[in-house]
Amino acid sequence: MAAQLISLPEVERLSPTCIRILGGNSGKFTLQGTNTYLLGTGSTRLLIDTGEGKPSWIAALKKTLADEQATIKSALLTHWHHDHIQGAGDLLEHSPDTAIYKCDPHEGWLDIKDGQTFEVEGATLTAVYTPGHTTDHMAFVLRDENALFTGDNVLGYGTAVFEDLGTYLRSLEKMEKLDDVKGRAYPGHGPVIRNAKTTIREYISHRREREDQVLQTLTSWKAAEGSRQVKGWTAMDLVKFIYKDYPESLFIPAMGGVVQILRKLQAEKKVVLLPGKDDRWSLEDRSSL
Repeated sequence: MAAQLISLPEVERLSPTCIRILGGNSGKFTLQGTNTYLLGTGSTRLLIDTGEGKPSWIAALKKTLADEQATIKSALLTHWHHDHIQGAGDLLEHSPDTAIYKCDPHEGWLDIKDGQTFEVEGATLTAVYTPGHTTDHMAFVLRDENALFTGDNVLGYGTAVFEDLGTYLRSLEKMEKLDDVKGRAYPGHGPVIRNAKTTIREYISHRREREDQVLQTLTSWKAAEGSRQVKGWTAMDLVKFIYKDYPESLFIPAMGGVVQILRKLQAEKKVVLLPGKDDRWSLEDRSSL
């Protein structure tokens, strides 16, 4: 996947009010690296996320602040994953007066509430509670641009992982319905998304499509070998059927998503986990098959 990624500059001005600074931690799951964003036009700025503590990130941040003749008033953390928060220590060492905000904060940090506003010259951000990727996940609306900072709920490349599919879908729908968002999105990883609403709708559609595929596969028992009508399907059975045209190297990662779909459908009483130790699933109402 990394070979398909476009190159992004370590530091890039994306708009009059937004500068992206990469976290210096490119990789399979972090893409070009964690995006951190410096916001505002005056002598004090807001920062979204702090990377994972790589020396290159704090060096790039210090240089950018010197070039801008600015300091950081507040750092807003989208969620608890280490690649978004571990640079906070280096930030505070450089700028001890910076306030660190996060939903469900660490000791010494400040909480973020849904709808809370953060403002500096040239940038006004409104926090939007969007759990799913993690339970503490926050997105931010940049009113000055009608843009959305999506954190890791929506990425600039590929799809996102999540802790709970039902919660995640509800957050995507909440993000898609934001009246103040009419343009681009700034993701936690990857390049700028040119149309936030369109991409969020594509994310929702993709997840719904995978959910439908699981249901359709479970419904197709009668077309499968007879033993499956008794034993049901494991998550890996479903992956091998649904992803049969994909490389086998993707089966294990795909299984996590299928398990999330099954748990969501179980909560909705559409599927049932059969008794036994091998985690086999069937439709809730097997008599309809």
